Amino acid sequence: MQLYNYFRSSASFRVRIALQIKGLGHDYCPVHLLKGEHKAPDYASRSGDALVPTLVTDEGQVLTQSMAIIEYLDEVHPRPALLPAGALERARVRALAQMVACDIHPLNNLRVLKYLVHELKLDEAAKNAWYRHWVRSGLEAVERQLALLARERAAQGLAPSVLCWGRQVTLADCCLVPQVFNGQRMNVALDDLPLTQGVFAACMALPAFRQAQPSACPDSEA
Repeated sequence: MQLYNYFRSSASFRVRIALQIKGLGHDYCPVHLLKGEHKAPDYASRSGDALVPTLVTDEGQVLTQSMAIIEYLDEVHPRPALLPAGALERARVRALAQMVACDIHPLNNLRVLKYLVHELKLDEAAKNAWYRHWVRSGLEAVERQLALLARERAAQGLAPSVLCWGRQVTLADCCLVPQVFNGQRMNVALDDLPLTQGVFAACMALPAFRQAQPSACPDSEA
């Protein structure tokens, strides 16, 4: 397999985590977003959105969109599973993942931030304020959802969660960790979100997450 991605892209980071969790070998193909490499004809011709990540399977099939890629990997390589067995549990995990991928990330990705600066003429301080506001408010919602799930587990007599869903690494962790990671890089205040921070710390203690982080990528100094 080949993974076309950018080391700081949280969507790319999600897929790298999933590949590491499943122990799937792949060729790392850097696409530097700040240099506009995703717009180059050779890369842009691979998919309609010309974004990262893009996964090329062993059979040569091209897949885009991180959430679709991760669920594909989970279906084709089902162990270890990134979604629980039960339908209700899978829905809960997907909901947590989508709080990041659908509610937080679209408001603070690179092309939005560039539009704020180049088209709407916001200065650096205003752009960063936008980023921090939406990441902070989104992670506050995640914190509330984790608290609701914790109370539900306690009522059922289940052990407290270490990760987003019990002790099993799931799609939700694949999404949450990159968002917290980038939030920290952008100085978003997170210290008063103990459940979110606890999940992040527990995940980053695992080799798969450390091996997928931006500083471990071959293009991290590019």
